[in-house]
Amino acid sequence: MPPADGSRAGPGSILLGVDVNGALLVAGTTSDAGKSAVVAGICRWLVRRGVSVAPFKAQNMSNNSIVTPDGGEIGRAQAMQAHACGIAPSVDLNPVLLKPGSDRTSQVVVRGKADGQVSALSYRTRTAALADVVAASLTDLRSRYDVVVCEGAGSPAEINLRATDLANMGLAQRADLPVIVVGDIDRGGVLAHLYGTVAVLDPADQARIAGFVINKFRGDPRLLEPGLDQLRALTGRPTFGVLPWADGLWLDAEDSLSAVADGILGRPAAPRGEQWLRVAVVRFPRISNATDAEALACEPGVAVRYVTEPSRILDADVVVLPGSKATVSDLAWLRAQGLADAITAHAAAGKPVLGICGGYQMLGRRIRDPHGVEAAPGTEVDGLGLLGLEIAFDADKHLGTPTGNAWGAPVTGYEIHHGRVVAGPGTPLLDDPGEGTDAGCVLGSHWHGLAENDAFRRLLLTRLAAHAGRDGFAVADDTSFAYERTRQLDLLGDLVEQHTDTAALEQVIRDGAPRDLPVLASGMAVSRA
Repeated sequence: MPPADGSRAGPGSILLGVDVNGALLVAGTTSDAGKSAVVAGICRWLVRRGVSVAPFKAQNMSNNSIVTPDGGEIGRAQAMQAHACGIAPSVDLNPVLLKPGSDRTSQVVVRGKADGQVSALSYRTRTAALADVVAASLTDLRSRYDVVVCEGAGSPAEINLRATDLANMGLAQRADLPVIVVGDIDRGGVLAHLYGTVAVLDPADQARIAGFVINKFRGDPRLLEPGLDQLRALTGRPTFGVLPWADGLWLDAEDSLSAVADGILGRPAAPRGEQWLRVAVVRFPRISNATDAEALACEPGVAVRYVTEPSRILDADVVVLPGSKATVSDLAWLRAQGLADAITAHAAAGKPVLGICGGYQMLGRRIRDPHGVEAAPGTEVDGLGLLGLEIAFDADKHLGTPTGNAWGAPVTGYEIHHGRVVAGPGTPLLDDPGEGTDAGCVLGSHWHGLAENDAFRRLLLTRLAAHAGRDGFAVADDTSFAYERTRQLDLLGDLVEQHTDTAALEQVIRDGAPRDLPVLASGMAVSRA
């Protein structure tokens, strides 16, 4: 097995009897094709083989992020993949993170630190310098691990972006990486997607596509085999595996909302007591770290639903206001949708409301933006007034991985926010260092990840159920969020091991894409200019 930190113990592990320093890029036909899950599954499978492995995503676009032990901010999917590898997350795993604050602008996070705002067009002027940052991080990882499994971004078929690409074929060319392409068959048209992805690339990029993986298959594989045979005949490339649909996978998704079926998060287990606890999580347009709700959804008898309309608030026992990348505009959206009035009425009836980070800030009396972090400098807006808070946005982002105690239970969490409590914090939710507010049925904190602490989560659910009048709800005493996460990572490893040609994957990781792959004629006319 690799050493405790996951790095290389000696000169390299043995794959197919050969000493290697291998790498692979997992691209996708579309966003949410399953790249993150396939990377995690490959990492988990390799780690169980005794290989030291690290994940890597050159450029991510997501408002789901975490703070690493080295003090930086990266995409949460890369933290999940690090868990699959048995290593600590670090900024090298995701050197460039884009956090959308609107449809046109994003905050740029470079090696864990915020580095300005960009539009889609202005970002192109920064990619040359960022390519050097990406290359340095990947080179460092490859010097320390036997294998680095890279994840693409969006689709490599976005040929209009090829000239400034950091994460797909641009990365593959610069770092000499073989590529496999993942397609989601549940969306329909997967064979056309896979063929077309190769066909629109220029010959040099096509030469790096070693084969395909099909994701989320339901039904009899024998019905798919003729299509895979024809795909190989058309492209000269094999399909390395067909991964079946797995109901049990929903934690730590790149886009948490993609894991939602009919609004319900996860697959809720039957209650231990006589009643369910119904939790409504407001789905802000710029929701961030929505994964905070996942720990609640792991509990038996807790049904967590994302909501965007007032009627869902009226049906809920508990309302959660999660994080937001655009607190001021999402607060305005809350009012425009009628959700603010519904939440206020919910609290007035003595039913619990929980705010996390941006949602916590919305619960206060006032939000001030003196530095123009989210709006025009000097902007002030009224909050919901359910807590006595006044919030001011600092120019610099607060990042941290604090520890403390809440209601007598030890807790850890992470902080990612510009807003700071400047007045009226009220009774602290956390004993040490005293962050957060406990006002009975309304409470909140800037800390993400609080509900992942098992002892505190049980106390929290007991409190919430009591305020909601759910006397028949019984909290489980044996649910472990860490165990549930590990179980899902093992399931991903099982899917790769049992449903892919692992010997062929090993060969691609070790030797790269075959040199005799055919070029599809339609790709000949594509230019990178």
